[in-house]
Order: sequence, then structure tokens, then C-alpha cells
Amino acid sequence: MAQTIRKAVFPAAGLGTRFLPATKASPKEMLPLVDKPLIQYSVEEAVASGCESLLIITGRDKSAIENHFDISFELEQLLKEKGKTEMFEQVRAISDIAKISYTRQKQALGLGHAIYQAKDFVGSEPFAALLADDMVDAERPALRQMIDVYEKYDAPVIATMQVEGEAISRFGVIDADEVEPGVFRIKDMVEKPAFADAPSDLAIIGRYIFTPDIFEAIEKTTPGSGGEIQITDAMRILLKERPFYAVKLQGTRHDAGDKLGFLIATVEYALKREDLGMPFREYLRTMNF
Repeated sequence: MAQTIRKAVFPAAGLGTRFLPATKASPKEMLPLVDKPLIQYSVEEAVASGCESLLIITGRDKSAIENHFDISFELEQLLKEKGKTEMFEQVRAISDIAKISYTRQKQALGLGHAIYQAKDFVGSEPFAALLADDMVDAERPALRQMIDVYEKYDAPVIATMQVEGEAISRFGVIDADEVEPGVFRIKDMVEKPAFADAPSDLAIIGRYIFTPDIFEAIEKTTPGSGGEIQITDAMRILLKERPFYAVKLQGTRHDAGDKLGFLIATVEYALKREDLGMPFREYLRTMNF
């Protein structure tokens, strides 16, 4: 029987260069999608999927993330004094959302290196890893969909989506056999292949469920360009020793780490809001495209 997934890890030490100059002094994970920072959506997804203990892996100039999930006494007191009860409850709920710990990745040496910083936090348990700028708008939380597969097969699981044409070269890509609708047993993985060399149209996206042996695989991983340790390379090492599965998620994935993707996600999420959807839709209809 598979161990319960109680812990989730959020690598958040990247430099956010695709959003400069906005991310020069502010973490990309704190960019607001409508009125919540990106990382809050990921944290809420993990909690809604059953995770109880969270680790955010930060770097220099990322203190805004810790501050966001901490109690803000002055703000809360001001809201209470002004009788803004709903706002107070909204702000307090952020600090009460889960038990959150933090650790530093002192150098940005790749996703594999970032996840390795969670070794002591994870211990001997399986865990989830979520990238905040990979947004999945789904009725059933994306991570919960993956946990269902993990519990069935008792093996690591990654999230995948279909990508058509040359764009596949921007992703890690899996070679896999479908074992049930939307669930694949992975045979191999390739990091950013040329379009002609891609083994499938199934790309790896920023949701993972790992067993603790991933850390030993990361230790065996040879650093690539820029000294970075790629998690795909570590997963390939582990794949030789145990089964790996992939889930084609039910929902819409947005690359909020890309300017165009972020704008699209903002529009989509705003249109779904009860308080904003209708007036925003009416405004869009007035636009002369």
C-alpha cells in the first residue's frame, strides 16, 4: 500500500529573468494573477489535495514570499478597526493555510538541485513538487489527480500534456505506453529534444510526485550546461530501477512564467470570477481588435 502524500515542495529560487524588470527586486512567484500571487494558487492546490506540511525553497531577495504567508499584525488590526471583517478573514486565512517551512537554495543550479534542498524535510516519505508558474485550472486539483494514480500504482508520477509541433522542443518529453485512459507508463524521457527527435507529443509540466530515492538519483546526476542539475536526468537514472508513470491532466494548463501565458491566464481567471467576470467580459467586447 502506498504511503500517504503529506508533504509538498515548492522550488521558488529562480531569478525570473523572463519577467525582468518586474522581477529585479520582486520574486516572480509573487506576481499577482488577478489578486493572488502565483505561489498562493499552488499552495492552495497542494492543501486541497491533502498535503499538510509544505516547504518553499527560496533564494536571495525572496523574503516577500515568507512575508506573504506570515501573520501581518498591523494590517489585520487595521482591518478589524475599520470593520472590514471579510478582508481580515481573507488575509488571516493565508497565514493559517498550512504548516509552511522555508530553506534557501544558495545558488540557482537547476530544478534537480533545488529539489535536493528538500532532502532533510522529506526524510523517508514520498512527496509532491509543484512549480508555481505552471498553473493548472482544473475542477479536480491537478495534484489530486496525480495522487490518485500514485496510490494505485505505488510509484512516482509526473504530469504531462500534449504539445503540438515545434513547441515540444521547449519541454522535457516522455516516451511512454498508455496503460489506462490518460495514464502512461514511462519508458524514457528526453530534455528539450529537437522536434524531429521528440519521442512523443507528451510534454512534462511542473507537477511531480517523487519517492525519497529521487535524492540518491540526483546525487548521481552529472551537471549539464551552466553546472545545472536537471531533474529530468535524475528521473532517467531512477527510471532504470523502478516504474514511473505520467498523468495527462484534466484541466487547462497556463505557462504563467511566460509573458503571453501570464496574460492569457490573467484573462481566463478573471473571466471566471463572479465579481469580475461579467464587467470584464463587457469591457472586452468594447475593444476594437
